[in-house]
Amino acid sequence: TSVKAAGGGAVAAITRDTDGVPIVVVRHDGNLMTVYAGLDNLAVSKGAKVSAGQSLGTSNSSGILHFEVRRGFESPFRVDPDGRRFGCVRGFAPGRGGCKK
Repeated sequence: TSVKAAGGGAVAAITRDTDGVPIVVVRHDGNLMTVYAGLDNLAVSKGAKVSAGQSLGTSNSSGILHFEVRRGFESPFRVDPDGRRFGCVRGFAPGRGGCKK
């Protein structure tokens, strides 16, 4: 199954997690980043411009795709795809003024 970019931007990073699962990070306007993990057959490279709906690769054989929207590359905030709820990524907890370690 083709995995498509949620919006236009540039591929900021392509890496792998500790289990070797590929991770693609796309930087968008407004300091937003989308993160996709669990891809095979990558169709993009670091620095490539992508448009909304462009294929980034295919979902791996497990059929499990991790997707998140973040504000900034190192941000402890996670924005749910519906755009209405915010949360803190693992290792951070809600605190006054944002997420704290």
